[in-house]
Amino acid sequence: MKHRSHILSAILVILALTMVAGAVWLLCRTLPQKRQPDTVETLDTNSVFEQPSVSVEPEREDPYEGELPEQTQTEHTADDAPASAGEPETGSSAGASAQTAGISEESRALAAQALSTMTLEEKIWQLFFVTPESLTGYNTVTRAGDATREALEEKPVGGIIYFSQNLEDREQVITMLQNTASYSRIGLFFGIDEEGGTVSRLGQNAALQADSVGPMREYGDQADPAAVYDAGQIVAGSLRALGFNFDFAPVADVASGSGAVIGSRSFGTDANLCASLVRVMTGSLTDGDVVPCLKHFPGYGSASGDDHDGPASIEKTLDELEACDLLPFRAAIGDGAPFVMVSHLSAPNVTGGDTPSDLSPVIVSDILRNKLGFSNVIITDSQQMASITDRYTAAEAAVGALSAGVDMILMPADLQAAYDGVCAAVQSGTLTEQRIDESVLRILQVKAQYGILTAAALHSDDES
Repeated sequence: MKHRSHILSAILVILALTMVAGAVWLLCRTLPQKRQPDTVETLDTNSVFEQPSVSVEPEREDPYEGELPEQTQTEHTADDAPASAGEPETGSSAGASAQTAGISEESRALAAQALSTMTLEEKIWQLFFVTPESLTGYNTVTRAGDATREALEEKPVGGIIYFSQNLEDREQVITMLQNTASYSRIGLFFGIDEEGGTVSRLGQNAALQADSVGPMREYGDQADPAAVYDAGQIVAGSLRALGFNFDFAPVADVASGSGAVIGSRSFGTDANLCASLVRVMTGSLTDGDVVPCLKHFPGYGSASGDDHDGPASIEKTLDELEACDLLPFRAAIGDGAPFVMVSHLSAPNVTGGDTPSDLSPVIVSDILRNKLGFSNVIITDSQQMASITDRYTAAEAAVGALSAGVDMILMPADLQAAYDGVCAAVQSGTLTEQRIDESVLRILQVKAQYGILTAAALHSDDES
């Protein structure tokens, strides 16, 4: 009898354990499974013009510790779908009614408030992104004192770009940018070319104590999105630590081969790979509170020459650009990229002439603004390049770019002449004040979104 009792107890224990195990198994099946932290989902390239969906399957070397979502979710991420392409327009108002992607309602409201306080002259100055030398008239600027303050009071430009000659050491750069920022009511873009590799103003100066990253071609060879994201975080951290808030990167060009003019600055020759990695780099810089700028639209990968030295062109048709060079731009635009730089390359098989891209309504308005649905800020490449200065005055180049649909002029050959030319164009009716307002509003919206334009600064100016 006692023996039977032991057997019965054992059976009951086994049954209980079996029921518990079954319950645990069912619970595990019904709960959502968390993705392993060293896994990166394949990235949809958002290929343009109904290209087949292609994903990048990276081989990982050093896993990124954390999840990398397909589309980075931050306060800068697009909250509206990009504007759909309408009928092509060739006027300065193309895309004017489009909602700006990646801009919050609060940022739009603050930008509109700031715009309402500005004179026409202040608005026109906001369209220029210049060197400290062209702003102040000094040969080399490494300090910001009374000359910079007086220059910004007279010429409240939208942004200042710095080069190696302006950067001596860490303390000097921090002080220079802090002082310059204190002189501006609206808030300035502090820009620099920090691509990595051969174009690295910070990484090439040990006195700045900035971490450097290698050329983008090496990251393209790895085909590792997590490595690209980490590189973007390194760049953004280095920039913000010194006071910069704007990076003329990433390069979104698809190289045509090893001999392409763009060289190792491009992620590579595979358009879909470039599209995926450009998206990641753009999102990483944005996550680091740095404004990224895609360049050089409509694609420098197959350029026949260097537009720094004189007129250069790309011979591709629009269909060929759509199938390759435009893919990285379209991918990042879909994520709410804030800036796109347009090159001086001519595209005769697209536009029917040799007009530089940044002066072409076909390239700027028909394709970038309307066809690709880009609703944020379009900026020219440096207008000090020979491809512009050999053919146009500073005034002609600035007015031509704005007429084509561009929002900001980078480094005009003569800042005062360019400004005077735009003022004259408004007075003559070639450009309207409404057209100026459209560009300035886009600029201010990006500034508000990235904390460069603040309500506190506007209110403190009113009180003074």
